[in-house]
Amino acid sequence: MVLRSRSGLGPLEARLLELLWARPRAATVRELQRACAGLAYTTIMTTLDRLYRKRLLLRHRDGRAFAYQPRCSRDELLSELVSGHVTELLGASERSSVILSTLVRAVRDTDAALLDQLDALVQAERRRRGSDRK
Repeated sequence: MVLRSRSGLGPLEARLLELLWARPRAATVRELQRACAGLAYTTIMTTLDRLYRKRLLLRHRDGRAFAYQPRCSRDELLSELVSGHVTELLGASERSSVILSTLVRAVRDTDAALLDQLDALVQAERRRRGSDRK
């Protein structure tokens, strides 16, 4: 699971987020407990509260309980996490070109077709920035 290994989330936090993303609506602790055999209600409740305090979940009252739903999609969270890491890396290096060339090599090694997508994204950003200056 990429989300857990790259985000600093614990395994149960990542698992609960994945379960919530798979659902069409908000879920209560009891509903999620059915999908997490062997886990105590209080463990799930505490973990969901921690995700709420991290601003990764929204919650609302559902009778006497809270119902939770993700604040953003999985892709939006991954995008935010990656953006933060890349920004930190660029700030930590005296030569940003080292970081960028490493990123390009990683893209190439993962899927050469992604290089074309990366190039298209760079060109679109250049066009957007050019139109912003006018």
